[in-house]
Parts: sequence; C-alpha cells; structure tokens
Amino acid sequence: MSNSSSLPQFLLLAFGDRRELQLLHFWLFLGISLAALLANGLILSVIACDHHLHTPMGFFLLNLSLTDLGCICTTVPKAMHNSLWDTTTISYHGCAAQLFFVSFFISTEYFLLTVMCYDHYVAICKPLHYGTLLGSRACAHMTATAWATGFLSALLNTTNTFSLPLCQGNALGQFFCEIPHILKLSCSHSGYLREIGLIGVGVCLAFGCFVFIVFSYVQIFRAVLRIPSEQGRHKAFSTCLPHLVVVSIVISTAAFAYLKPPSISSPSLDLALSVLYSVVPPALNPLIYSLRNQDIKDALKKMMTGCFSGAIKCQVSGV
Repeated sequence: MSNSSSLPQFLLLAFGDRRELQLLHFWLFLGISLAALLANGLILSVIACDHHLHTPMGFFLLNLSLTDLGCICTTVPKAMHNSLWDTTTISYHGCAAQLFFVSFFISTEYFLLTVMCYDHYVAICKPLHYGTLLGSRACAHMTATAWATGFLSALLNTTNTFSLPLCQGNALGQFFCEIPHILKLSCSHSGYLREIGLIGVGVCLAFGCFVFIVFSYVQIFRAVLRIPSEQGRHKAFSTCLPHLVVVSIVISTAAFAYLKPPSISSPSLDLALSVLYSVVPPALNPLIYSLRNQDIKDALKKMMTGCFSGAIKCQVSGV
C-alpha cells in the first residue's frame, strides 16, 4: 500500500491515439476556450460599464460569468497542453489544485443558478416585494453564501480525497482530475466511505436546490399563465427561458454522467459527457443569456458602437 503523496503524477485520459486526432482536439478546445473567454469577458464588461444593468439579475449574471471563466480556465489549458505535446501526465499537486477549482467553480455555479431562480420567482410572483426581498445587501449575502458554500465543499472533498492512500495505479479515466476517478484508485475502505459520505451530503444539498428550482418554476408558470396580456406572458417567459435552458443543460449532462448505468459506460462516452458538462456550458451560457435578454443586447450594441466610433475618431485625429 502506497500513500497518495508518494505518487509523483497522474495519467489523464488521452483524446485520441493518433496525432491528427490530438491536434484536432487541441484546435477544438482552443476555439471553445476563446469563445468562452470572449463571450464571458463581454458580459462582464457590459454589466460593469452600463449602469442600467446594475440590477440583481445583472449582478448574478456577472458572478455566473466569473464561475464560467473559472471552469474553462481550470480544465481546458491542461487538456490543450497534453494534446499539443502528446502527453497525458499531470503532477500530483497540479491534480489536487485542478480538482479543487473544478469542484469549487461548478458547485458555486449551481448555487448561483439556484439564487437566480429565486430572483425570477420574486420578480414574477411577488413583484411588489422585489425591492425588499432582493435589495443590494440581500443579493450580496446570497451571492457570498453561494461562493462560500462552493469553497467549503471543494476544500473538504479535495482534502479528504487526497488524504486517501492510493494503490490502484495512477491512471485516471478522465481528461481532468475528478473525485470519482481518484476514488477508484483508493485502497482505504474507511477513507472511501468518509468521502462517499461527503459526496452524499453534497448530493442532498444539490437535490434540495433542484427541488427548490422545480417548485419555484411551478409557481412561476402558474403566475405567468394568469397574466392577461399575451405580451406580458411573452416577456415573462423570455426572462425565465435562458435560466431554465442553462439549468437543464447543467443538471441533465451532470446527472447522466454520474448516474448512467455501468452497462452503457465507455471511455469515449464518459469523455464526451465530461466535455458537455464542464466545457460547453461556460461557452454557451453568455450566448443564451445575451440572445434572450434585450437589456444585454442593447448594452452590447451601445458598447460596440461606442468602441467603433472611438476607433474612427482616433484614426481621423491621427490622420
């Protein structure tokens, strides 16, 4: 039995055996990461610069973009490096850091999506109390709670996972360090049960958030259907639809990845699912929100027009 700290490195799952496939994955991940960085950067800039977006929803979207940037910057660079240089290794401490930040950002994003659901619920079902229930202090407290809960969960799981002795080799069946794949290498029954207990607590918390989201949307749809005007119903649905789409993508891909029957499990399927829930959402979230949120679209057009006009003025003055 060897302690986990004696392992100098782990072996990640390669995207392909052929060099052409590795380079294809490199360019694909480069495109996705650049799209995610650009889109989330635009969302952050437009919300920070436009005072019309200094609202609870704008504040929550800003924090959601931060978690998206964190997710994409934690998993993709190492995968791109391995594909480009034809290697699969990651150091012990690098794996621990990656596991912590992946768990931190994904957990925080899920809690933020729950908070955003509450924002929609109050805005549609209790509009007269919106200013009281979602003041600046309340929004700050809820957001801080989401970040703190994600941090504490990631810290506990990472600390416990890497305190386990590992005696089943060092090959991980994943392109980034993830708790279930590291647990497969453990040979400590008590430590394994302790980590399963921590994961169980996290699952219960996540299920509680899921129940809250479902209950909130049942109330939201009941309230929307009672709106007399068709324009009012359309506006309410347009407000909720982006959030509902993002939540559905995150929950469905993650749930299928972890709860699928072993009979249909395969390295290629596991790899595809892990990309769907860890890499694709950070690139899609800003697109989904910007396309359905008229305020963000107007602010983006205003910012782009201002930048374009400023560039023309600089060019003219230079001439």
